[in-house]
Amino acid sequence: MNKFLTFLIIALISLSVHSQKKPAYSLFNEKGKKVSYKKMLKKIAKADVVLFGEHHNNPIVHWLQLELTKDIQKERSIVVGFEMIERDNQSQLNDYLSDAINQKAFDTVARLWPNYKTDYKPIVDFAKDNDIKAIATNVPRRYASKIFSGGFEALDSITEQEKTWIAPLPIKYDPNLPGYVEMKKMMGGHGGDNLPKAQAIKDATMAYFLLKNRKNNELFIHYNGSFHSDNFDGIYWYLKQENPNLNIITITTKEKEGSIKKLDKENLNTANFIIQIPENMTKTY
Repeated sequence: MNKFLTFLIIALISLSVHSQKKPAYSLFNEKGKKVSYKKMLKKIAKADVVLFGEHHNNPIVHWLQLELTKDIQKERSIVVGFEMIERDNQSQLNDYLSDAINQKAFDTVARLWPNYKTDYKPIVDFAKDNDIKAIATNVPRRYASKIFSGGFEALDSITEQEKTWIAPLPIKYDPNLPGYVEMKKMMGGHGGDNLPKAQAIKDATMAYFLLKNRKNNELFIHYNGSFHSDNFDGIYWYLKQENPNLNIITITTKEKEGSIKKLDKENLNTANFIIQIPENMTKTY
């Protein structure tokens, strides 16, 4: 066999193998440079807080959340927190973690998301099995709805008990934060000024209960929709308002049509680490 034919066969085999590669995700830093999972893990292990921004229906990001939690727990003492569980369900979450109630009862007494069993239960159960604190951080949705209808003033009449489920009032609010400006733009003005205020009460409450339940030597891993922490905004902004020295690492999720080898320019600097996933990835709902 001559050298040219040998080279051609090798090239064709290489091309065939390469064309069969179907990566489930690619990982980048904020500058768009590809990084390894190991490198991300190493940086996260030195942080105080991780804000893991997800697309709620994406199975790859949920798998990565669980794997990262397991791997970090080998290195650090951790606490986990969930946008998906609201503050007034903390006692029910505690009961489940302590085996005072089973999963069926937990489903009944807590307002769990429809995709809880597939997407969040694995992390909650990992926390349960490893004596890790799990924190419900989000404002009960009815209070965000009140603000959407009547502004922050709508919370003036709530009881003292209800206030324990919300960040201390009045909350700081900057309507010019990029995320809130973008929200109004995306909605075409529908919802007026109250729409970003309803988002802000969620961000402020999640940040408040994150800080309240974290000890100095612990790494707090928080799972939230990417919009709540993209562009170092939202929860991140509220955390920095309370503690400017906090070492916060943000992760976000982006979906892309076609090849995921390179990061789209519009996604640069949206987080410290950016998970890019094929747009046609199977969804959990």
